[in-house]
Amino acid sequence: MYGDCMKKTIVVLTFLVIGVMISSNISAMISPTFEDKMSIIRNEKLKDFQNNVPLIIDSGLYHTYDEMTELLHNLESNNSDIMSLTSLGKTYEDRDIWMVKISDNVSNNEDEPEVLLIGAHHGNEKPSYEVLIYFIKHIVQNYSRKNTDNDGDGEVNEDPIDGMDNDIDGLIDEDPSEDRVRDVTNNTEIYIIPMLNPDGVEAGIRKNCAPNYGPFGLSKEITSYGVDLNRNYGYRWFFLFIFPKFYFLSTSYDDESNVYRGEKPFSELETKAIRKLVSEQDFKICLSYHTYGKLIIYPWGYTKLPAKDKKLFESIGKDIKQINNYTLGQSVFLYPTIGDACDWLYGRKRVISYTIELGDSHAPSDPAILEEMSIRHVGVNLYICEKSKSLKIKNRGFTPFV
Repeated sequence: MYGDCMKKTIVVLTFLVIGVMISSNISAMISPTFEDKMSIIRNEKLKDFQNNVPLIIDSGLYHTYDEMTELLHNLESNNSDIMSLTSLGKTYEDRDIWMVKISDNVSNNEDEPEVLLIGAHHGNEKPSYEVLIYFIKHIVQNYSRKNTDNDGDGEVNEDPIDGMDNDIDGLIDEDPSEDRVRDVTNNTEIYIIPMLNPDGVEAGIRKNCAPNYGPFGLSKEITSYGVDLNRNYGYRWFFLFIFPKFYFLSTSYDDESNVYRGEKPFSELETKAIRKLVSEQDFKICLSYHTYGKLIIYPWGYTKLPAKDKKLFESIGKDIKQINNYTLGQSVFLYPTIGDACDWLYGRKRVISYTIELGDSHAPSDPAILEEMSIRHVGVNLYICEKSKSLKIKNRGFTPFV
């Protein structure tokens, strides 16, 4: 009798174990893990890096450099109390690198937290600058606007852009808060570079358009054109020579590669402009916008070891994820990189820096997708500005090994 019970128990337990294993496998197939998603996006991006065909899209959906320049000048002219427009310098093809500053006393450097937003390191990643143009417009259009009942339900500001249904009406983010715009503008200093690489944007290519003279600048003749600006920042630069296989395909000293990092750190006019700006300001937090993958990634990109402030990166990142519903993780697990802006900003200046990989493609052709993406990241940018006010980071200016 006892033996029969034991046999039945063993059979039941066996079926339970098999059931759990099958259930786990099915769940894994239905909901890919972080590693699975990163692997899929990694393979797509590494394949894209080999594609040298310029991006060509229908006109009208995305701003050209000239259209953006005209728009920014008009916005500054009409909103000079809270917005200024400055050129950080010229590109190789003589285009201005425009920077917008937004603050209530915009001509002064106040004792307020500073936030940096950058778009279009890569010229073929067009939503990366569109979301920032949209954000600038949202700020200047709503700063002086009265609190408005956007959804006509008799309440105002009850459902801001935070990824949640705050008033439990089945809708999300349908009543943005004008007061929130005023609070952010009055209590932070926001620096926005919507189009860091205007030459690349106009050419429809990833890199900029400056001539190269061999991998290390030693040739007397032009050998190729363009540097990947997001590989040109000077942090752990020599690791590529020490661990070349680790960074294979994602960072290169072959000047014909789409991920060519330049002859030396900060060799490019665009990255020099960022370095100068960062040296003059005291940024607390930075978002660098890119496409694609629907990712929120943070340092380190050069090593699998965790950053000292990993808990802080995870905490803020989870709040961003609540708004945009993207996947959060350490940059290196997408692919290892050397010369990335966020590694340099965090490693040299202890700026809490994230890369936001927008959407599912370099430049979606559906206006509704671009609109939704832009609105959602208004909420992300506002949150980052709000978070900067309480952000306390130890050892700022200290460069750790990891």
